[in-house]
This record gives sequence, structure tokens and C-alpha cells, in this order.
Amino acid sequence: MSKNRIIAGVFTVGVWTLLSRVMGFVRDALILSYLGTGPAYQAFVVAFRLPNMFRRFFAEGAFNLAFVPMFAKRLEADDQPNAFANEAFSGLASVLIALTIIAQISMPWLVYALASGFAGTETFELSVIFGRIAFPYILFISLAALASGVLNAAGRFAAAAAAPVLLNVLLVSAILCAAYAGFDVAFALIWMIPLAGFAQLMLVWNTARRAGITLRLQRPRFTPDMKHLVKIAVPAAMAGGVMQINLLVGQQVASYFDRAVGWLFVADRLYQLPLGVVGIAVGIVLLPDLSRRLQAGDEAGVKDAFSRATEISLALTIPASVALMVIALPLVSVLFERGALTSDDSAAIAVAVTIYGFGLPAFVLQKTLQPLFYAREDTKSPFRYALIAMAVNALLAFGLAPYIGWLAPAIATTFAGWVMVLCLALGTRPMGDVARFDAQLKRRIWRTCAASAAMGTILWSASASMSTFLGMAGWRYLALAILVGIGMLSYFAIAHLTGAIRLSELKGAIRRVR
Repeated sequence: MSKNRIIAGVFTVGVWTLLSRVMGFVRDALILSYLGTGPAYQAFVVAFRLPNMFRRFFAEGAFNLAFVPMFAKRLEADDQPNAFANEAFSGLASVLIALTIIAQISMPWLVYALASGFAGTETFELSVIFGRIAFPYILFISLAALASGVLNAAGRFAAAAAAPVLLNVLLVSAILCAAYAGFDVAFALIWMIPLAGFAQLMLVWNTARRAGITLRLQRPRFTPDMKHLVKIAVPAAMAGGVMQINLLVGQQVASYFDRAVGWLFVADRLYQLPLGVVGIAVGIVLLPDLSRRLQAGDEAGVKDAFSRATEISLALTIPASVALMVIALPLVSVLFERGALTSDDSAAIAVAVTIYGFGLPAFVLQKTLQPLFYAREDTKSPFRYALIAMAVNALLAFGLAPYIGWLAPAIATTFAGWVMVLCLALGTRPMGDVARFDAQLKRRIWRTCAASAAMGTILWSASASMSTFLGMAGWRYLALAILVGIGMLSYFAIAHLTGAIRLSELKGAIRRVR
């Protein structure tokens, strides 16, 4: 995959992810408007997080990180990729069905593990009910993730990236229909989650079939290929488990502070926008590309792909990080403050967004560094580094909570993210020159930082001068749009003038996407 095709792939995934996150904001704004941050909302957060936690553990986290490089290499060598994909599809389905049954039985204990602070309250009982309804989502979305991995390895990114848009469209429709008909919004929302997961699976399964790869359920067999896949997947699963423990630690601490679970969840959603658009998009495109290049022995191509992916990631992430820190409160208040969500909620969420903004570049750099290991089928090293980050996260979250309260998990998450980047960077040293930044990236990264700092100054001044309009009903949406536009235009103009970004490269990538 050439440099332009890598950038084009990132833009394809990024555009669809951006649309998904925009729809996610609409969804979250509607939920907060109808439910506020009270018991029903906090129960929804816990219930929705349960299948998503296991999804990252089994699908995107463990199984796919092991499956995609192996499938990509088989596809490159034309070594029965369809048969291998069907074996993996059936094996994953059997494990997920068993997990879903076990989870239904043990749901009260799972909820207690996620939010023991809810014990003995209305929120706990509601979380158990919601959790049982939502959990089958993991079966459909994990199989959809595997089908998406097949498409990504084949260089077809659009359908897999579009699937989350379908999820949010269906959830928004459920909220609006329930509100219009006078039904319970919370129950309509939670019932739609597994239905939306099935719809996502059908979308990517049908796209894979049209691409010539039909995924079928068959009797699971523990073949040599599956043994090798499991051998690689287990350390990745353990690493995924470590990351989920980090989330568990944060939610446990937050559950002892009133409304903190909801505040941190909304803040997480906001910083996940640039992370999803840039970091996750780069990781999706980079992993199969590096796997194919390593299979072909193209070390120069590996270095170029890694440097270009990191370059585009930082060029878009660093200014996003600065913006999150500078205009956190206007973003939160305009996007979410309505209905049952108060100005006090907005102020609390904005503080958490600012803290997460410091960690955003770290979370994105992880997405460009980890494929260097996974493409080599090395899942043990990232697991060891994840253990270190987990220890740092737990120490800070529990240690700081008595002194700074509910913000401790946000600070811990951000600091642990940078520790993980440091470990990954040190771990790439034995790989040699292919894991080093090239001259172009070294030149541009400092110019990107300078352009982002200048943009931050302009944004701060613009936000202060527009504060009246940002608080006026009927004008605040336009004011925020203008504010964001000022930030984007000033950054890209300064970045182009300083040589941090070449707009001609972005235009070429956009033309290729079209």
C-alpha cells in the first residue's frame, strides 16, 4: 500500500468514524436530555460498558489483533484465506455463545465488579436488568468485528467503518420513537442495543460476501491454524484484559462519588472523537499493511508506512488535544447542556475533558506503535507493557481519590497512557531502523507542535470574545461552529505556512478516497 493509499485509507475510516461519533454525540445529548445523570443513565452506562468491555477483550482487542495479521499474510500468499476465516468465525462464535450464557447467570456479580458503589441502591437493580438485556450485543458485534477485520485486510475499509454509524442511527431512532409514543426511553434504548448489533453484523457479513469471502458457521475444530491463532491471541487477550481492568478501576472509584460515573463517561465520549477519527483509523489501516509488507520482506516500506501513519496521526491529534484543553467548557455546555443536564454537570465534565486532552496524543501513539508488534505476531511484549500501565493506573486512581476525589481516575488514565507509550517506544528498539521516525517526520513534528500552540492561543482569545454568544439560546450552536471553524482554519493555515502539513498531500488523499 503506497503512502497516498495509506493516507486515503485513514481518511476513509476517519470520515466514517467522524460521522459515527457525530451521531454518537446526538445520541448522548438525547439520552442526557431525557435521563439526566441519574439512576437510569448510570445503569445504562454500566450495562452498555459490560458487552463493550468484553468486546474489546475478545474482538478488537485480542482475537482481531491476532487474526488480522495471519489472515492478511494468507491473503497475500493466496493460502486458503476463506477456510481460515471460517474456522476463526466459528470458533469465536462458540466461545461467545458460552460467554453470553454465563454472563446472564452471573450478571449481579458482574455489575458489582464494575460498580460496587451502587450496591443496595435502585441503580444496582436497574443495572442488572439492563445488563442482561444488553449483553447479547457482544455476540453480534464481536462477529461483526471479525468480518470487519477480513474486509480491512482486503483493503476494503468503508463498510466496516460505516457499521458504527448504523448503531447510532438505530439508537437515536429508538430514543425519539419511545419519547414520541410515551414509552420508557431507557428501556427502549437498552433493547435496541442487541438489535443494532445484529444489524451491524448483517452489514459487514454481506459486504464480505460480495467481496468474495463468505463467512459460515461450521463445527468448531481445533486445527493447527487455530492452535497457532490461540497461542498468539492469549497474550493479546490478557493485554486486553489489563486495559479493561483499568476501566474497571476508574469506574469503581467513580461509583463512590455522586454522578461521577456519568460525568466521566460523557468526558470519555468527547475525547474519543479525535481518538476514533485518527488513532483507531490509523491502527485499522496500518496493521494489515505492515503484515503484508513484512510477509514480502519490504523493510523500507515498513518504515515509510509507520512514519507516515504517525505523521498524519500527530498532525491531526496534537491540535485536537490543544482544542480539548482550551475550549472544553464551551464544547460540553453547547453539546450536552439541556434538559436534565445542568451547568454544574457541564463544569465537572469539562474538567475531565481537559485532563483527557493531555493524554490524547499518548492514546493515538499507542495505535501507531502497537501494530509494529502485532504485525510480527508478537503479542507478549504489549501485554507486559500493559501490566506496567495497569499498575500505574491503579496506584494513582486509588491513591489520589482520597485527596482529589472523582477526578483521580481521569488523571490516572492519562498518566498511564503516557507510561504505555514510553514502554512501547523502548520495546521497538530491537526492531532496528524500521521502527524509527524518518527525517520528514522529525522535521514536521516540532512544526506541528508550534502550529498547535499558535492555534490554541487564537482559540482562547476567540472563546473569551464569544463567551456571551456561547451562552445564548439559539446562538450558541452557531457560535460553537464558528469557534471550531476558527480553530481549524488557523491551524491548517499556520501548519501549511510552517511546513508541518502539505495541503497538496491531503488533497491527493481525499481525491483517492472519492
